[in-house]
Amino acid sequence: MGKIEASLSDFYVVDEIQGTYRGMMIALPPTAWLCFGDFAVTDFVRLLQDLASKVNLTRFLKQPRKEKKNKPPLVKDPKHPHVSTAKLLSGC
Repeated sequence: MGKIEASLSDFYVVDEIQGTYRGMMIALPPTAWLCFGDFAVTDFVRLLQDLASKVNLTRFLKQPRKEKKNKPPLVKDPKHPHVSTAKLLSGC
């Protein structure tokens, strides 16, 4: 498996295919697809491989995770201590 293929995002690829498919179904009438039914399987596979070789896979790479930032320390004000809502409601 190549370096690009290993870091390929399934989400981005599926999203692109779904969007393109919806657009093609709107733009092209069903009769435009009939010519593909006459292809031999080997010719159809060659056509699909040729089209796939022209895809720029770098557009569909996973986004690297960013480093987690440390939380700033909590600031406690002794003049205004925290009181839980449950304590306030119970009247204690």
